[in-house]
Amino acid sequence: MATFISVQSKKASEVDLAKPLCKFIQQTYPAGEAQADHSRAAEELNKLRKSAVGRPLDKHESSLETLMRYYDQLCSIEPKFPFSENQICVTFTWKDAFDKGSLFGGSVKLGLASLGYEKTCVLFNCGALASQIASEQNLDNDEGLKTAAKHYQFASGAFQHIKDTVLSALNREPTVDISPDTVGTLSLIMLAQAQEVFFLKATRDKMKDAIIAKLANQAADYYGDAFKQCQYKDTLPKEVFPVLAAKHCIMQANAEYHQSILAKQQKKFGEEIGRLQHASDLVKTVASRYDEYVNVKDLADKISRALTAAKKDNDFIYHDRVPDLKDLDPVGKASLVKSTSVVVPISQKFTDLFEKMVPLAVQQSLSLYNQRKADLVNRSIAQMREATNLANGVLASLNLPAAIEDVSGDSVPQSILQKSKSVIEQGGIQTIDQLIKDLPELLQRNREILDESLRLLGEEEATDNDLRTKFKERWQRTPSSELYKPLRAEGANFSNILDKAIQADGHVKERYQTHRDTISLLCKPEPELNAAIPSANPAKTMQGSEVVSVLRSLLASLDEVKKEREQLENDLKSVNFDMTSKFLTALAQDGAINEEAISVTELDRIYGSLTHKVQETLKKQDELLKNIQNAHQEFSKMKQSNSESNLREEVLKNLAVANDNFVELVANLKEGTKFYNELTEILLKFQNKCSDIVFARKTERDELLKDLQQSIAREPSAPSIPSQPAYQTAAAGGSKPAASTTPTPAPRTMVSSKPQPPARPPPPMISTANTLPTPVSTATGATASPAGSSPASTGPSQAQGPPYPTYPGFPGYCQMPMPVGYNPYTYGQYNLPYAPQMYQNPGQAPYPGPQQPGYPYPQQSYYPQQ
Repeated sequence: MATFISVQSKKASEVDLAKPLCKFIQQTYPAGEAQADHSRAAEELNKLRKSAVGRPLDKHESSLETLMRYYDQLCSIEPKFPFSENQICVTFTWKDAFDKGSLFGGSVKLGLASLGYEKTCVLFNCGALASQIASEQNLDNDEGLKTAAKHYQFASGAFQHIKDTVLSALNREPTVDISPDTVGTLSLIMLAQAQEVFFLKATRDKMKDAIIAKLANQAADYYGDAFKQCQYKDTLPKEVFPVLAAKHCIMQANAEYHQSILAKQQKKFGEEIGRLQHASDLVKTVASRYDEYVNVKDLADKISRALTAAKKDNDFIYHDRVPDLKDLDPVGKASLVKSTSVVVPISQKFTDLFEKMVPLAVQQSLSLYNQRKADLVNRSIAQMREATNLANGVLASLNLPAAIEDVSGDSVPQSILQKSKSVIEQGGIQTIDQLIKDLPELLQRNREILDESLRLLGEEEATDNDLRTKFKERWQRTPSSELYKPLRAEGANFSNILDKAIQADGHVKERYQTHRDTISLLCKPEPELNAAIPSANPAKTMQGSEVVSVLRSLLASLDEVKKEREQLENDLKSVNFDMTSKFLTALAQDGAINEEAISVTELDRIYGSLTHKVQETLKKQDELLKNIQNAHQEFSKMKQSNSESNLREEVLKNLAVANDNFVELVANLKEGTKFYNELTEILLKFQNKCSDIVFARKTERDELLKDLQQSIAREPSAPSIPSQPAYQTAAAGGSKPAASTTPTPAPRTMVSSKPQPPARPPPPMISTANTLPTPVSTATGATASPAGSSPASTGPSQAQGPPYPTYPGFPGYCQMPMPVGYNPYTYGQYNLPYAPQMYQNPGQAPYPGPQQPGYPYPQQSYYPQQ
């Protein structure tokens, strides 16, 4: 009786998890110990998958533990890796557990780039393997009963969890085996079997019959519900339905049997007989309908003995009235089982391989925080550099500090000499020329990488569109045009960045051409530089003037402000604070991360003092520049003015401006070079992302094409057979033979075919005239022989075309043989207007042949046609 249903496991295609995960780790995390640890963990995860789903598993607890550990690992990495079609694109392919395949192709399978789909299929296998382990248990001891009940309840919970989550996890129609209807039914079946195990345990422990009856009745209820859910569907194996129906009847019979014992104890002898009769009817139904699947002989014998004894006692002693079945009180129910909820981790030996890796939500929050931090730092540095450039421009326009140093009028001011020395040490004009020469090569390299990435997307998208046009609704996968929208938007952003970079390069080159001559002059040796500067003899010396002292003091203060800014810039760049713990805490407490609020608060705390100092330097510079301009006005009034001195001052101003332009141009070109080199790394990652998704889409496309070819091969190759033309059904000689819906086959010779003879009719009335037995041509073109005789050797049959007209005078009229005597084996020839002409093969005995042995009726003589 103890026949239990176990679920077949799904089969998975091989997938390499290590390669895409390691690539993502290398792109996301800086090189170092953490990256190496994460890469090793990815390798371990790949090995675990091979152990869990890459091979057939034994029906043992250790195998189930491996499966559960893999499921737990999938749950742990889900928030840490962005598995999707346009990020980490790994296609997981699983076969339908209940599909047996067909003659023309393999079983139904589905491949999705979804970690939720992988989790669902692995959990299905966990439930399936648990049901297999439970069905293998020895139910004759307590340990086996306990293990079976535990695993059936776990399997029920696993299938119920899939029912609740599969549609949201896949976002598309699943295969039949993991559809909500199917797994819901499986969950109920596992629950019913767990309840039956508790019934067996109670029976073995000889508990009270009232309790046993309630347990059995509850199991019958579960089996009945499961049978109702799947009786009109063909999703489960065909042997499941009769087993469920049989188990429903068996559990009801057990419930009635034990309730009858309770009635006997309560001296309700009529009720005892009524319940035993009902139980007997139930087991008879099982024995007559489902004996192929379930054996109820022992239970039937037990109920039969009890019913015979009860009737005998009631007939001779009690004479109690046997109530109708509808008048009996219903047996109570008691459920001792419950689906085990899926709470991660489900494995007792689970250890997170990626414990040190933060969840993806934290990674995204860190990325946004770093962007906010970079914006704040860059904004502060830009303000300081802009202020410094403004100060340099004001000083250059006032010819400071060269004006207060050039009191002799015939020597190079010391500040100009220092600037010249600095420019020469940095390579002078050759440095700028080389940097400008390198920019187009760097730009072209980045442009080629971007164009190649977009070309890959375009080619794959075109192929996808062609296949979608060809197969139409059969091509069921996400269109490439929709899938590549984020990548194309990212590519368009990179293209805009390159366009803006080209504009910036143009501005730098234009500025360089404007100041190139002055910078070249600044690069010359001191004698040449001195000769290039016009000389002027001042009318009076300014040495020791109070205005000069004030200007020197103000310029020194401005230099201090500039140095302070340089230090502030270094401080802003060097500040480093890890926000991981903050975001992890927020995620643990609230289940989500309010990145903006947390980032703004922390940035203000970390950088608040530094940004305040930046603003102070800006205010201080404004005051100094105002005082310098006022002091310079007084200095200019005191200084003798003539054309020579004005020309000299103009040249000194241009040299000071040239120095500032040289410093700024070199800085801009170096930043541009750095920008292009960094952009190259980003574009290479973008290209890898594009090539990865295109490769994954190609793999998915090949798999889908293969499935389509198999499905097309399974379809009928031709439509329904057309009706026969009217002229073929026209009656010969005015008769109307029955129309045939099957076209007449072409003549063919069948080799080594032995058709079965038709059923033998009753013996005919045989006349005194001997008649010819007509051989019969079967549907295959072979001659049918009477039973017990070998088929006669005949020539090839004639092609059956339109019947010849049978009335004289018609062109082509041929004399037809007259009908012969009745032959019971001429079936299929009644509609022919004439008997088929028989041909004699070379070497064959003269027709007719000899009497065939074993033929029970007299041989009819042959009369040649007149």
